[in-house]
Amino acid sequence: MAEDNEDFLDEELLDSDSLESIDIDEENKGLYEHLNIIVDKKQEPLRIDKFLLIYRQNSSRNKISQTCRAGNVIVNGIPVKQNYRVKPGDQISVLLTHPPRENVIIPQDIPVKIIYEDDDLVVVDKEPGMVVHPGHGNWDKTLVNALAFHFEKNGQKSDLDRVGLVHRIDKDTSGLLVVAKNEYALSFLAKQFFNRTTKRLYWAFVWGNPQEDEGTIKGHIGRHPKNRMQMSVYEDGSHGKHAVTHYKVLERFRYMTWVECKLETGRTHQIRAHFKHIGHTLFNDERYEGHTPLRGVNLPKYKQFIKNVFEILPRHALHAHTLGFIHPTTKKELYFESPMPEDMADAVKKWRNYLEN
Repeated sequence: MAEDNEDFLDEELLDSDSLESIDIDEENKGLYEHLNIIVDKKQEPLRIDKFLLIYRQNSSRNKISQTCRAGNVIVNGIPVKQNYRVKPGDQISVLLTHPPRENVIIPQDIPVKIIYEDDDLVVVDKEPGMVVHPGHGNWDKTLVNALAFHFEKNGQKSDLDRVGLVHRIDKDTSGLLVVAKNEYALSFLAKQFFNRTTKRLYWAFVWGNPQEDEGTIKGHIGRHPKNRMQMSVYEDGSHGKHAVTHYKVLERFRYMTWVECKLETGRTHQIRAHFKHIGHTLFNDERYEGHTPLRGVNLPKYKQFIKNVFEILPRHALHAHTLGFIHPTTKKELYFESPMPEDMADAVKKWRNYLEN
């Protein structure tokens, strides 16, 4: 059979009953997708890059090639190169980055704190209040717009048609993010975030005084049944997705506690929803009713003090403190720490002074 005929694939030969698109952690929803494919028993031998190009028509040949190079195309449990020929019954698992988006990124001259940069990636210490990526209600003035300007200004060429987000954090959450500059780096880093092998710790201020110095919060997280802007915890697993948060107390302020959090999963608003569930909502988290003084304390001076701290820290108190990952090219581990941002640091000083006096 001629090569051209041998490499022909009819989409109807894909076993549609066996195709499954797996939901990724909500934290990074929309940044990459995980596909499982079982090859139809009638499929003729075909290079896997051509097979995937036909199956996922909105992906480029370069994207498929770099996905294979990063080890993100698995056949029958083994990573394969792009020249592997699929066979009937093959079980294919693919982690694809950057599903297409309709919006066009416009470079904008916005200050952004870059703490590391090379030919493959850039690590940013994001300020609170900055949206990471354009979306509904925030079509510009985002971190992505700022980085697009930075790359353009420095004459940096990229094989991405947009800034390569690997993960993201909420608008009012401060701290560390890594952004890829090419398809290979994007695929290589995405695999680490998908498998949760990165090293990330968050700092949070929560209302109240947790009983234990260390603990684990477990409970499925899903959309709130009435307030669609909130996530709720379902301990019985009746709704939502499995979620686990580990925490350690760093300092107690009687009415507020500074905790360090490590996520075993990455659901939307996981830290915020989990701590609200155990009665320790994030300090000044308006969406989760953390923007009023702790119940049971009615002293006028205390209420005025809280009002003053809210003015210093006008957002939910959450900071992405550490970030560690394996570099796509050198294969060496990079590790970064972001100091406590000024608003949270000033709030700590206020609390310490309040308790001392």
